[in-house]
Amino acid sequence: MSGAIDRVNAARSNDRPTSVDYINKIFGDSFIELHGDRRFADDKAVIGGIGELGGRAVTVIGLEKGRNLKERMDRNFGSAHPEGYRKALRLMKQAEKFHRPVLCFVDTSGAYCGIGAEERGQGEAIAENLMEMMTLKTPILSVLIGEGGSGGALALAVADEVWMLENAIYSVISPEGCASILWKDSSKTAEASECLKLTSQDLFKMGVIERIIREPRNLDSVMFTSFSSLISRTFDKLEELDTDALLQRRYERFRKF
Repeated sequence: MSGAIDRVNAARSNDRPTSVDYINKIFGDSFIELHGDRRFADDKAVIGGIGELGGRAVTVIGLEKGRNLKERMDRNFGSAHPEGYRKALRLMKQAEKFHRPVLCFVDTSGAYCGIGAEERGQGEAIAENLMEMMTLKTPILSVLIGEGGSGGALALAVADEVWMLENAIYSVISPEGCASILWKDSSKTAEASECLKLTSQDLFKMGVIERIIREPRNLDSVMFTSFSSLISRTFDKLEELDTDALLQRRYERFRKF
């Protein structure tokens, strides 16, 4: 692919595997989904639970868009409400208690900005995730598998390592929003995409992410076997660090930005 706009279109493609696909391929039947934030409701835009990887229990959390129109409406197109982020945080604190590493899959155009979400504290829920993830006493790995939009994505990406799929994107604002603000012209989306430096290649060069993962072709098993092994080895490496060293490493990762 040539331009950044091509990556944006690829990241938004209806044919991309979603968080559910990654969870099924990596964890199989071992995955047990857990529901609810214990405060308001169960947000289906966030899927979370526990799975087994290489003999290790892992807490898995994903932003899920759905794969057809019915699923997408049910999942609110992957735009989480406050209760979704609170569910994610509940599972992360549970993982900390039982010394399980946390794996997050990120794919969202952004957090839901409806009136109800704002009334229930959308900004506060995201901010609490950022704060708590920075000091969570267990390894965290976040993988951007499609869109990584603004604070809605960052709320699951304060991690020890952040990886991106080849055609994933990660930015503070959508290209359309950027074009509308800077040029008052949404037709300049392609130009905005270049300016935002939102591709995995751009972000890897800037040191914002640690690794670029190749795209799975038709959910091929070879890629997922390799990917699973890489995740497992990364958790092995992170679990060798004592808690203070882990937290200091995470702090320094973000401080250098």
